[in-house]
Amino acid sequence: MFAEDEAELILATARTPDHLADLVARRVAGLPLEQVLGWAEFHGLRIAVEPDVFVPRRRTEFLVDQALAQAPDASVVVDLCCGSGAVGAALAAALGAIELHAADVHPAAVRCARRNLAPVGGRVHQGDLFAALPAALRGRVDILAANVPYVPTGDVGLLPPEARDHEPAVALDGGPDGLDVLRRVTASAPDWLAPGGCLLVETSARQAPAALAAFTASGLTARLAVCGELEATVVVGTRG
Repeated sequence: MFAEDEAELILATARTPDHLADLVARRVAGLPLEQVLGWAEFHGLRIAVEPDVFVPRRRTEFLVDQALAQAPDASVVVDLCCGSGAVGAALAAALGAIELHAADVHPAAVRCARRNLAPVGGRVHQGDLFAALPAALRGRVDILAANVPYVPTGDVGLLPPEARDHEPAVALDGGPDGLDVLRRVTASAPDWLAPGGCLLVETSARQAPAALAAFTASGLTARLAVCGELEATVVVGTRG
């Protein structure tokens, strides 16, 4: 985004001259624009974003589109590693009346996701991956969207300062090869998916072969979806 566009958004958000000065100071200090504004645009929605919460990326809209294409009649949806709850909110907006659950280990993310998902009746749980979810969801999930952290530990320091300094490390660091959390999710996902249900995980092009192998090892039928325009790579796995 050009500086002029950022300035217009900040001016439109400021309520008073003092508030404007505060917003500008926070942006100059390096906070992500979305955290300064208090919202991010995602899949046609305005998603609330709080400090120390992962900012939803535009490329993740591709994951939402793939989920809708794979399971257009889904009635039970889980947004795992939900962050702000942007993926769950976008799926609920597109699918209509669904049973929506979201989970994250980070307290700030859980608080923010509750703001975004309460209007659509979503329930947000705090905890480590599937341990956070109600046991009654086992075998019932039509769409399991997991925007897991996938930056290799050694590369976290190479991220832009906006990310590495102002977003939680737990939302970025995926372990030595970036796939630690992805492997944990894929290993347990079949127990939670309904017959025909799908798991969708965003990853990088470089990690895609290993990610596909993890899906296959868990018993899921896997395919790779790529969007060049958004530079997005999503692995889609289906339970037979």
